[in-house]
This record gives sequence, C-alpha cells and structure tokens, in this order.
Amino acid sequence: MSGPHAPRRITRWWWVRHAPVTHLQGVIYGDSDPQADVTEHTVFQSVASRLPQDAVWIITNLRRTRQTAEAIGQAGYDLPQLLIEPDLREQGFGDWHGRRHADHDATRTDPFVGIWNCAPREVPPGGESFVQLMERVHAAIDRITSRHAGRDIVCVAHGGTIRAALALALDLGPEMALAFGIDNVSLTRIESVEQVRADALRWRVRGVNQ
Repeated sequence: MSGPHAPRRITRWWWVRHAPVTHLQGVIYGDSDPQADVTEHTVFQSVASRLPQDAVWIITNLRRTRQTAEAIGQAGYDLPQLLIEPDLREQGFGDWHGRRHADHDATRTDPFVGIWNCAPREVPPGGESFVQLMERVHAAIDRITSRHAGRDIVCVAHGGTIRAALALALDLGPEMALAFGIDNVSLTRIESVEQVRADALRWRVRGVNQ
C-alpha cells in the first residue's frame, strides 16, 4: 500500500538519564567521566518495567551511562548488546570541570544562572557550547533513526543530550530547550513518524521527565 493512507513506520526513542553522581553533588562534571550511584535498586526496577523489549540499546562513551544500563539489566530487563555513541555525550565544560556550582554562579551575569552552567551560545574555556552539543546530538539522532527505522531505541544519556533531543522534536531554539527539567533515571519519550509529505510533521513527544 502506498499514498497518504499507507501505514507509516514509527521509530520510538526511550531516553533515560543516567543515575546520579552523588559524590560530585554541587560540582560541574559535564563530559568528564565520574561513576554513577546505582544503589537504589527499586528505581531501576521501575524503569525496567516500563521499557520495551526487543529494543536497540545505546549508551554514550561515559561510564555512568553503562552503569545505569547495567543496573536496569540487573533489575530484571534482558539487556541486549549496548551500542556506544560518543556524539550523545554530555556538554563539555572544559576548564570548569570540578568547579563548585556556587562558586561558578557567583561570577556569572547571564540569565541562565540556576538553569545551566552557561548561556547556550557561550563556549566555556576548553569546552563547547550547548548549541554545539545540539548540533552533534541532532546529527546523531538523525543517523541512528535512519539506521534503526521502525524500532524501539532505548538511549541512556545525559541531561543536556535529552534537552537537545526535545529541541529537535519540538523545533525549539537552545534557550527554550534549557527550560526542561530532566531528573536522574527519568524517562523521556519521543517518536519519529515516517513522513508522507515533505512538509509533514516528523516528531511527536509522548512524555517528558517521567
């Protein structure tokens, strides 16, 4: 069957933010590689019960995403092979890594204090801007969606990455993308719908920070 009434393939993204990095509370860690705290077993049981089976699983090159995925597996989910996608890693804050949020925020004049570590177009010394994160994340999502069209994709990633995914789905600028709150081990769902016309909407949002 073809034409506007033909069934359309739907690619479902299930985004899970990594478990908390409790020993670095109040500290900027960005795309550095600390360990996650995966001791709250009941939290992972809850997530495992809501995720689809027979899904493609993607993590980033930062170990807290692997630790979170493995904790979900230990909570009862039958994990497949974990595919690593470095382009979905968190924003790099360069020389700011290890700085306490309170000390860092005391030096700032931008309107994103308390929301993000810098304005979305600012490039931290030795790091990257949130806009640059959005560019690499959007390219990776498009590539992965094309490769696994029609599948469920579970991606264990980061707060900045998930905000960027929502910006893609809702066609938001970087300033509005940073308005989302994304908690540790929360679930955010977006879907890519195969387009029947060039101007048809491609994305829809099923849930945020659940």
